[in-house]
Amino acid sequence: MSTIIEIQDLSTPELEVYTKLTNAQLRSKLEPEKGLLIAESLKVIRTALDAGYQPVSLLMERRHLQGQGQEILERCPDIPVYTADSALLETLTGYNMNRGFLCAMRRPKLPTVEEVCAGARRVAVLENIVDATNVGAIFRSAAALSVDAVLVTSTCCDPLYRRAVRVSMGTVFQVPWTVLPQWPQAGMEQLKGLGFKTVAMALTERSLSIEDPILAAEEKLAILLGTEGTGLCQASIDACDYTAKIPMSHHVDSLNVAAASAVAFWQLRART
Repeated sequence: MSTIIEIQDLSTPELEVYTKLTNAQLRSKLEPEKGLLIAESLKVIRTALDAGYQPVSLLMERRHLQGQGQEILERCPDIPVYTADSALLETLTGYNMNRGFLCAMRRPKLPTVEEVCAGARRVAVLENIVDATNVGAIFRSAAALSVDAVLVTSTCCDPLYRRAVRVSMGTVFQVPWTVLPQWPQAGMEQLKGLGFKTVAMALTERSLSIEDPILAAEEKLAILLGTEGTGLCQASIDACDYTAKIPMSHHVDSLNVAAASAVAFWQLRART
């Protein structure tokens, strides 16, 4: 059974994982096997547990111990559960409690690209996308619109960054993902070796409309999305089998990368 610990202030060392550690410290780059992530809200915590993530501790409002929190307490035995009233918990520096629940969880070992892509027909490749909100929103679209896996470059925002997890509504725990090393040349060769055709979402003179049937007809397709502002690097665009764009009106040249991902995932989804 979980150990319930009443807290009187937020300075206790056991709460540093929630109150003081930066995302980089949580990630523990020097010792990844010791890394942690923070899941926020009952829905997101439930999704992470369903995906097999291992909880380390919980922080929740006292009123939830006999209410909504009962489900989570039953699923997380033998871990400390820190609790206090909402007035105290809302004094967390720079942070408001998200519906009264936080859970520290262990980061899993990342799978290989081959493992993530096994059986996949549609994958998204995120190149250097640094905004956590965009990464979280892209994962949510990927989950909703039948993208089988997400691959991120090493300079991309960490999908398990606290805000990315929150914006994704927990879908970062549902969609298989991993890091593509040595991008773009080696990563592109790896994708092609796994049988994927590649399409760069970019505005060029040779860009096809995403409505072109040749794209949706591809059996296995990797959809490349580039960083905010400048988009994909030229080397990535040049190495792709196709370049595609979303038709626009009112002289709008492009969409935010998160919005563009949703449009592209829907139009380029596997049809059979």
